[in-house]
Amino acid sequence: MDFRSRLAAAWHSQDSLLCVGLDPDPARFPAHLKGRPDAVLRFCLEIVDATADVACAFKPQIAYFAAARAEDQLEALIAHIHDRHPQVPVILDAKRGDIGATAQQYAREAFERFQADALTVNPYMGFDSVEPYLAYPDRGLIVLCRTSNPGGSDLQNLTLSNGRLLYQHVAELVAEKWNLHGQCGLVVGATFPEELADVRQIVGDVPLLVPGIGAQGGDVEATVTAGRTPLGAGLMISSSRAILYAGSGEDFAAAARQVALATRDDINRFRR
Repeated sequence: MDFRSRLAAAWHSQDSLLCVGLDPDPARFPAHLKGRPDAVLRFCLEIVDATADVACAFKPQIAYFAAARAEDQLEALIAHIHDRHPQVPVILDAKRGDIGATAQQYAREAFERFQADALTVNPYMGFDSVEPYLAYPDRGLIVLCRTSNPGGSDLQNLTLSNGRLLYQHVAELVAEKWNLHGQCGLVVGATFPEELADVRQIVGDVPLLVPGIGAQGGDVEATVTAGRTPLGAGLMISSSRAILYAGSGEDFAAAARQVALATRDDINRFRR
């Protein structure tokens, strides 16, 4: 199945709109993992196995792996997810954005080396910087639109000559012109529910990756109400630190599972 089909199947089979972010910070690992050469992989494997039945997607952030010189562990992690939890797609959070020739290499990295099901990208350089990723029609492409950080307003809320805001233009552009194979989604932060509702109205049923709940303080009810489709789907609501670091002992994965379950159930309260 292609990414969009796999995601839709996960929304149904997992009864979940929760995307578990994988941002492994060795400084926050439990004591029994610190110092191990494979600590990043072991930490993430335990989180994945503990939460796979309540997640619609996993989202590893590539910077955490690269900073720890653990790209090979990222490869192993994604291979494990595909092998043990094939119902859960993997979104590589890398926010790539560069000219076409370089984008081709980033596409190879994400989709051939790491075997990610989807990739986050930056639209700032326009369609030719995005087009190389579309050569993989079975993979997803999730474009930054209205991000959850406060500084996103510096650019994303600029008013264009036609009166539209920049994030509105990006949403429309992706949904109507760039989504050639139906493989695109958008990143819209939970910290801006009014803008989230605005984007949903613009793009129809295009999937939205929504960071910002949990540690960033986004409101679950407002997020789901603003962003869900009429069928109660359409969202990948991402939580990372609140789940990953729910516990600090050897039972950290069990603690992570409890927070993931509670978050999934909280989201589902407002889906329909």
